[in-house]
Amino acid sequence: MNAVFYILAALTLAGGLATVLLKQLVHCALAVTVAFAGLALLFLQLDAQFAGFAQILVYIGAVAILIVFAILLTRGSELPKDGVFSKTWFLGLVIAAAVFAVLGWAVLASVSAVPQQNAVPSVTVRDIGIALVGRYVLPLEIVALLLTAATIGAVIVAMHEKERPR
Repeated sequence: MNAVFYILAALTLAGGLATVLLKQLVHCALAVTVAFAGLALLFLQLDAQFAGFAQILVYIGAVAILIVFAILLTRGSELPKDGVFSKTWFLGLVIAAAVFAVLGWAVLASVSAVPQQNAVPSVTVRDIGIALVGRYVLPLEIVALLLTAATIGAVIVAMHEKERPR
């Protein structure tokens, strides 16, 4: 373990904690984007290029931006009246610590149960890319159309809700 790992782990944990503890919904969405970026950088440091770049493209480039747009389209920009942190911040912190403890226990308990592998498959990002634009091009295009239709539908629903008088 080197210093870069600890910095990235701290960045990821800080983004996750900020997501749980902050009160303003836009700030929570931006904090989850920071957590996604920390995870992507951890994947890249572990030489899992496909997982890291998929994290960047899918979660940061699509999901996080879609969440921010959905928040901005559906909610007003009212400021919180009583501080930045939620009233239930302590409960969120306790739940996050409990989930972290259970996941940590599961990982540590499963280390001895996993058989040691001798040969690691050598699949590169280039091989995955060639498979996606060759053999799996139809499922890739169907998923792209489905996500585009879902995004357009979410925008239409948000526009109709905004037009209704309160």
